[in-house]
Amino acid sequence: MEKILFIQTGSGIDVHGQNITKASVRAVEDAILANSMPGIENSLPNGKIENMKVNVRLAVPLDRDQLNIEQVKGAIPYGSVTTDVTDGGMATSSGIMLDEKDDENDLMYIVNAAVEVGY
Repeated sequence: MEKILFIQTGSGIDVHGQNITKASVRAVEDAILANSMPGIENSLPNGKIENMKVNVRLAVPLDRDQLNIEQVKGAIPYGSVTTDVTDGGMATSSGIMLDEKDDENDLMYIVNAAVEVGY
């Protein structure tokens, strides 16, 4: 990305089921949920939304190999999306293991996201 115009941050949690993709999508949705970008086209090359680039940075605690990047990218409605995944976030006890929630253990996954928008 040549120029970052703004960065949005969020966190997402999967309390039961140990689904790193679900926690990651929630983190991205949290980052962009209450944002509107009126006039963004004026800041993009040739004034076109098609020239917007978005980089999603994720900090995940576990199961990086199970992360569905395409599903995470799908949470971004506009622009060309890239991702960067690093160790981070948190895995901590939910206090209970529920078979009906497909828990393999009592861990909940917390993922942090930074969504960079620019061109």
